[in-house]
Amino acid sequence: MSQSSTPVTSLADAKFGGAFWERLWRMSGINFVVFFIIAYVIYGNQPKVGASTDALVAFYQGDRTRILIAAVVFGLAVLNLLWFAAALRTTLADAGQDGWGAAATASSAAVGGLFLLLVTVGAALAYSIAGSENHTLTSGLNDFAWAGVVLTSFPRAMLIMAGTFGLWRAGLISNALFAAGVAAIVLVLLGGTTWLSGFWAPSGAYSRFVSPIIGLVWVVVVSGVLLTRSPATRAGW
Repeated sequence: MSQSSTPVTSLADAKFGGAFWERLWRMSGINFVVFFIIAYVIYGNQPKVGASTDALVAFYQGDRTRILIAAVVFGLAVLNLLWFAAALRTTLADAGQDGWGAAATASSAAVGGLFLLLVTVGAALAYSIAGSENHTLTSGLNDFAWAGVVLTSFPRAMLIMAGTFGLWRAGLISNALFAAGVAAIVLVLLGGTTWLSGFWAPSGAYSRFVSPIIGLVWVVVVSGVLLTRSPATRAGW
């Protein structure tokens, strides 16, 4: 029995060993971006802060099925974001920058937790709350979700900072990419100040489009950096 199982085990280790899993997790950043964009399109145009009762009911009740489907896809996006952070952390640890790697782990956990909270609020509104005719609660939770989007700017900026500074200190990115990363940190941090109106409102164009796009582009660029490096030989995966 043991002799016949040895070749199978060896073949599995060769094909699905640590290098296979590490490369798979290094692709998680790209998977996150894909899932996020798909979910964002499915979810649709959430009513802005202070939206009318008719607009809230039309969105959360009229698009109930679509919102719940988007919640599932958003959940898959969060899973891939956390795996991306894990791959980033191991890469930085291999390069002797484990401090920045730990910061990436902590910030990604905060981003993922806040993101799941906001998805939960939207799903709960669509599932039952918006249909209960408690319009004050519906409006309050809708505004709460937009405030949460603003406050996610801080852990998102920390994640970008941890990855940018860690990869630069490890000599894995150029000075030009480092400068672009620093600019991304500043621009995402500015998203935490969007408490005014219009373009600079919590539900304005900067919070909805500009800041998220900057983060998505950064994830794609860092994923490319991770994928160009040969996976380390370790038993961790």
